[in-house]
Amino acid sequence: MGSNGSLRIYSPPTDHVSEFWRNKYEKDARKYWDLFYKRNSDKFFKDRHYIQKEWGTYFQKLESSSTDELQNDNPNEMPVLLEVGCGVGNTLFPLLETYPKLFVHACDFSARAVSLIKAHKYYDENHIHAFVCDVTNEDLSIYIPAHSVDFATLVFSLSAMSPEKMPQVLQNIKRVLKPNGHVLIRDYAFGDLAQERLSAKVQKISQNFYVRGDGTPYLINLFKEEGYNCEMIRVFEKTVENRAREITMDRRWIQGVFSLMDPQNVSRSIPSIPTMPLSERKSHGVVHSESNEVDLSEDAAMFMGIPGFEVISVTVAGRVFQIKCIPKEFQHSCKATGLMVWESAEVLATLLSMNSSTLASKTVVELGCGSVGICSMVAATTARLVVATDGDSDALALLAENLKMNAESFASTEVFIEPLSWGCEEQMDVVKQRTDMQGFDILLGSDVTYVPAAVPLLFASAKGLIAKAEPGKSEPVLLLCHVERHVNEAFILDCAQKSGFFLQDRWPRDKKGITDIVSSSILASLFPRGLEEAFHMHDIVQLYCFRLEHQDQSVTLSTIN
Repeated sequence: MGSNGSLRIYSPPTDHVSEFWRNKYEKDARKYWDLFYKRNSDKFFKDRHYIQKEWGTYFQKLESSSTDELQNDNPNEMPVLLEVGCGVGNTLFPLLETYPKLFVHACDFSARAVSLIKAHKYYDENHIHAFVCDVTNEDLSIYIPAHSVDFATLVFSLSAMSPEKMPQVLQNIKRVLKPNGHVLIRDYAFGDLAQERLSAKVQKISQNFYVRGDGTPYLINLFKEEGYNCEMIRVFEKTVENRAREITMDRRWIQGVFSLMDPQNVSRSIPSIPTMPLSERKSHGVVHSESNEVDLSEDAAMFMGIPGFEVISVTVAGRVFQIKCIPKEFQHSCKATGLMVWESAEVLATLLSMNSSTLASKTVVELGCGSVGICSMVAATTARLVVATDGDSDALALLAENLKMNAESFASTEVFIEPLSWGCEEQMDVVKQRTDMQGFDILLGSDVTYVPAAVPLLFASAKGLIAKAEPGKSEPVLLLCHVERHVNEAFILDCAQKSGFFLQDRWPRDKKGITDIVSSSILASLFPRGLEEAFHMHDIVQLYCFRLEHQDQSVTLSTIN
């Protein structure tokens, strides 16, 4: 909250993802990773040559014990490795280069990642079995003979799973692991830059989505509960300086080795080893390595800061827009929500495009437009005046690029860009001056009601910007299109009422428990074309039509602060 009562719509850093988005993220994760690998192929992550340095003694011992017996490349005689979450082979190919007698089962739930492994020039079916599998709900023993695996690796994989499913994953691995088999793990530790960035950006799918604490107690107990002994566990630290970007990154990762528990010795002690910098580490139960190599590939654009932009084509009622934005798979790992295309914006833009007469000669303002601004672009084809507003300077800078890129698509009217943090009266006045202080006929908002603290200020700002109703003219409206996330409908309607707005219509209309909608077909009259089809295709999107009750429209921020 600013000193003037203004508030941005972006979530506070301590927020958790809602239950709806948590379920949706897990449900759609495979799709997003497929899109990621489609875009980046095998060029994004670096090969992990440090694996043999960290765990080389395990592989060497196993390989040497089998060397004398191996006469041919017979998978039944080779040491067997299972890599869970293999990606595009950044671990398995370097390992096979160093230990050519290994046989590797490599699984990932991204079919595209697995296809890239199979297309690799060093892919050899005599040494690699790559297959698609979601280890959180698919039985590994369907693909791999039971009790046949010597080692299983979880390299930056466990932290990508919700904690409720981690025990199931360890049970799954246990089915295919030999009685003396090992699980080797490397992942983010609490305090790592990537983990902190995730925690600070509304990323916490649940409280233990990552390896928590300093990581060791949670991880040890997790494996112990599923019948594993801890042979080694450490947290490593390193400060990495990127001189080109003039940034310093604190990296912390956890590394452990677990074996199946000996039922005759279940009280086996676990080595307690303090965290220390790489430069000081000794072989206290840890495979010693002089390497200071840190795998930074996992944090790059996928897990840190603002990822790289892409230009995508967004089709709105047959009109194609070129939009520079953040890829959609980052919607749960990037704080900059205003830098990507959201479903509600596409729905609202489609309705506006199919019913252009609704906007003819009107003054239009878009609230929280983000960097995409497709609703403003569509409105500019017929409206008399269009102003796109947002409280984030990065979003507005990118919006200017997108408007320039698509200028020919909405050449009828210029789209004006104005900063607006909701509740800031000075900025509201600047925006309203575009109408000679008369206010706007149509106010648009898509996916702008997901932060509870911002919703009252949204309606207060809308009240200050909406035009007064005049006899003989269509009454000004506020159209909000959204997917219900952190904020339920009852709260939105209550905030609207406190600012003098009433819900005149909504779509779809089959919402139970809503009794204060005026009997009206206003949305059907505003959008005679495409209304049914749009919401049939996007069944989680909702559209509200608000009107201001006929009363004094002065904004009193003190009543909502």
